[in-house]
Amino acid sequence: MAHNPPAALSTLAPMPEGHARATGLVSLGSAAHTTPVVQASTLLGARQSVDIEYRGQRYRLQTTKAGKLILTK
Repeated sequence: MAHNPPAALSTLAPMPEGHARATGLVSLGSAAHTTPVVQASTLLGARQSVDIEYRGQRYRLQTTKAGKLILTK
């Protein structure tokens, strides 16, 4: 099964800060030494939960009333 990441996640190279904010993708420092950061709001939008497919398995990312994130299989 082919995996096609969303356009905002397909390239994780350093980018101008303004563009990073607009896409919800933030790169901190050199791309060779950091892990890209994706804002939860980019994935969730106005929703309380979103399903994420990874290697043929479906996971649910959801927010709690306390503002925490839960990832369940």
